[in-house]
Amino acid sequence: MANPTKSRILCVGALTMDTIFRLDRLPSGPGKFIPVEAVEIAAGMASSAAASIARLGGNVSLWASTGHDDIGRRVIAELTAEGVDCSHVRRIDGARSAFSSIFVDATGERMIVPFYDAALLSVPEVTPSIADGAFDVVMTDVRWPLAAAEALKAAREADVHGVLDADTAPLETLEMLLPLASHIVASEPAAELVTGESDPERATVALAALYGRDGTFIAVTGGGRGCFWYDELEGEVRHMPAFQVNVVDTLAAGDVFHGAFAWGLVRGYPMYQIMRFASAAAAIKCSRFGGRRGAPTKSEVDDFLS
Repeated sequence: MANPTKSRILCVGALTMDTIFRLDRLPSGPGKFIPVEAVEIAAGMASSAAASIARLGGNVSLWASTGHDDIGRRVIAELTAEGVDCSHVRRIDGARSAFSSIFVDATGERMIVPFYDAALLSVPEVTPSIADGAFDVVMTDVRWPLAAAEALKAAREADVHGVLDADTAPLETLEMLLPLASHIVASEPAAELVTGESDPERATVALAALYGRDGTFIAVTGGGRGCFWYDELEGEVRHMPAFQVNVVDTLAAGDVFHGAFAWGLVRGYPMYQIMRFASAAAAIKCSRFGGRRGAPTKSEVDDFLS
């Protein structure tokens, strides 16, 4: 088992400033809508996962991009205060940092309007020292594909875990990144886009047929239906039902799940324990408003599971 006090995780991808509005219902047309509550928070898929790992007590770094602007300064400062090492975040002259406006309704469902400056997605000039063994797990999202591809290739060459958070993205992006990962954890919509299967269990089998060679781990998250993963040894799909909670906000639940998944990998947990822990962390988050602000600590997850 890896030593959790020394093991390091690198998260690669999105970094945004999210403004989250809580409404009774999502807007159905033009007009003025007064929120019940609002929060502004540094987020993005990889960044939210990194902050979740830090909350769990993990040693985590972030590789992402911002502009040389006030938003860039603020998101770096906020994540650093959470315990995330942001020394690999690049700041690009002339680029605007990414930001999102997000609406969450009374049932926890959301509407997201993000803005990404194309310059933030440009070819990375410098890669963190993955090949030198500085990290034990590399986890990427799909929002900065060129960096994700570099990171997953370097992880494979260094013989460390390369986890892909395969969320909704252009098909060509998914098809570029999926073969590079050692662990694929796909969202239900992304799995359907790749396989054509709308049922998450069947999509898991189809993904395993496409990308499960050479021992690649395959899983699909199905929201309220729980998560599914392919047991290569038994040749069948395993299922972890979703924990039942009072859902307030589903925003960043997948990011919290992926962060907890990477944290479990670095600690050497068996896969069933990883999936149970990650599912519990995501469930706790869903019971709290504010996106990744609702990510739990390890003691909170342990108490929930006990």
